[in-house]
Amino acid sequence: MVFEQAGVFAIFTLNGIIIGLLFDFFRIIRKSFKITDVGTYMQDISFWILAGIIFLYSMCRFCNGELRWYMIFGVLIGGGIYIITISRYIVSFSVKFVNISKKIFIIIFYPFNLLFKLTKKIIIRPFKKIFNKLLEKTKKFVKKMKQKRGFLRKKENNII
Repeated sequence: MVFEQAGVFAIFTLNGIIIGLLFDFFRIIRKSFKITDVGTYMQDISFWILAGIIFLYSMCRFCNGELRWYMIFGVLIGGGIYIITISRYIVSFSVKFVNISKKIFIIIFYPFNLLFKLTKKIIIRPFKKIFNKLLEKTKKFVKKMKQKRGFLRKKENNII
C-alpha cells in the first residue's frame, strides 16, 4: 500500500513538472509575441483547462478517480521543483530560439512580401482607381435622378 502511494506520488510529481512546462509554454508565447489582454485571458483559461485535464486524466488513470491529499502535494512539489530549478533556463533559451526563428522567417519571406507589395501596386491600384471613378459617377447619377424626381413631383404638385 505504501509503495503504491509512493508511486502515485511520483506520478503526480511528474504531473507537476508537466504542468510547469505547460505554464512556461504560455510564458514563452507571451514573451515572444505581442499578445493583447484578451489573448492573455484566453491563454490563462486554456492553461487552467489543460492543467485540469492533465490532473483529472492522471487521477482517473492511476487512482480510479480517488482524490488524495498527497496527489495535490505531489503536483505542487513537482511544479515547484521545476519552476525553481530549470524553468528560467528553458524560458530564456526558448524565447531566444523563437526570436531568432522569427528573424530567419522574416529574412526568408521578405522577397515574397516585396513581390506581394509590387503585385498590389501593379494590379490593385488601377482597379481601385477605376472602382472609385465608377462609384463617383454612380453617386452623381443617383443625385441627378433624385433631383429629377423632385422636379417632377414639384410640377405635379403645382398642377393639382
